[in-house]
Amino acid sequence: MIENQSVEEIQNKIKSRQISIKEVIEYYLNRIEKINPDLNAIVLQKDRESIIKEAIKKDNAKELDKPLNGLPLAIKDLTDVEGFKTTYGFPGSKNNQPKKNSLFVNRLIDKGAIIIGKTNTAELGVGGHTINRLFGPTSNAYDLSKSAAGSSGGASSAVATGLLPFADGTDQMGSCRGPAAYANIYGYRPTPGLISADRSGQNLDLPILTTPGCFARNPKDMSILLDVIVGSNSADKFSFDLDSSFKSQNISEKEFSSFKIGWISDMSESYDIEKNILEVCENKLKDLEKINLKVEYLKSKINTDVLWNSWTTLRAKSIYEDTLSMNILDINSMTYQAIWEYYKGKEIKVQDLKLALDQKQQCLNQINLIFENFDFLVLPSAQIFPFDKNLQFPKYINDKELDTYHRWLEVFILSSLLELPTITIPAGFNKDGMPMGMQIIGKNKDDLKLFSFASKYEDIFNFSKIKPKLD
Repeated sequence: MIENQSVEEIQNKIKSRQISIKEVIEYYLNRIEKINPDLNAIVLQKDRESIIKEAIKKDNAKELDKPLNGLPLAIKDLTDVEGFKTTYGFPGSKNNQPKKNSLFVNRLIDKGAIIIGKTNTAELGVGGHTINRLFGPTSNAYDLSKSAAGSSGGASSAVATGLLPFADGTDQMGSCRGPAAYANIYGYRPTPGLISADRSGQNLDLPILTTPGCFARNPKDMSILLDVIVGSNSADKFSFDLDSSFKSQNISEKEFSSFKIGWISDMSESYDIEKNILEVCENKLKDLEKINLKVEYLKSKINTDVLWNSWTTLRAKSIYEDTLSMNILDINSMTYQAIWEYYKGKEIKVQDLKLALDQKQQCLNQINLIFENFDFLVLPSAQIFPFDKNLQFPKYINDKELDTYHRWLEVFILSSLLELPTITIPAGFNKDGMPMGMQIIGKNKDDLKLFSFASKYEDIFNFSKIKPKLD
């Protein structure tokens, strides 16, 4: 009765008491018990009896009209939830017990969600692949031997396999966009500030590199989650409101076809990307052209070396300061990736930051010129197809050795550095049945327009009907 139902359909049946919240929760818990042991997507799960008691309590309540009423959610294990540890997948934080909820978690609970656990993450959130020493790797929903990407891979795999109706994530260097591509779902990195965050421990003189984001199998489901968690909060001075809702973003095929998008491909051969990834994306772009959408193949004039230098400087400085705020006593107890960032960040001087900020502005000026002629820009949502989940990170693309642990994530930094809202949409599969996605990139704060594109795209291509065969 619940399988293949949209979130809206489930909620309507709860409101009309055609189905109980207890039944909904039991459905999801049964799927988790069956599938999660192989997937390793949900960790730190509350015991079943406690979850069901909470569901029964909600069933007995008079009001059943909250938008998330009775829906089970698991929160990424970088985000604080009272009653759950926030471990970051790091042995040194295995007993870290937060004293309050993160800002958007309060909104989820207030709107009726039942928090059942945490989703797996890259250790300390660094690295682009969901693997850590506390819980191990999360498996790809389409091949259990492969990576789910990261750092929000637990959330993406859980959504792709129907363990959760939708899920939160965080995105700095593609941590929502990459996992969505590897799972054939939608992954969204909003304009920073659209989803409020507690920035009390952050250096507010640095640009905002990380933002909460989310996953869903389709944009209609995602809109229900987004309309709950977006918007300004007095605790976040960078937060802002939109003038409409995500759920209301419905456009006609004629309006959809009026959009003009620029395909940046491999940034004029500057990015190492598996050839088959470009083929999958370009085939889907040709499908868009067949329905009269304007697609132009761009030769980008953005200097990718300047982009990379600005990003790696600001990212390393940010991670270094985050590490200091965590009071980690033994730096060398962290992963190679986190240690790399820490020592790079430690050496960054005031003049290095000034140069990085100047370079960021230079790239922003160039991208704003491009946006004068395009509604959206498009890049692949990964540079390599899913790889062995037991690797810490891939070291080669197209047999070329990579010079850093994160060069395979370079395709994500345009959006992250320049604070551009971006959504990964499914693009197709390779000959081995592994999924891939494309990043649709909009102008700063153009989130609703971006979402309207994704919504109509799903209406036309119905990628959410393609599901992994794990049952």
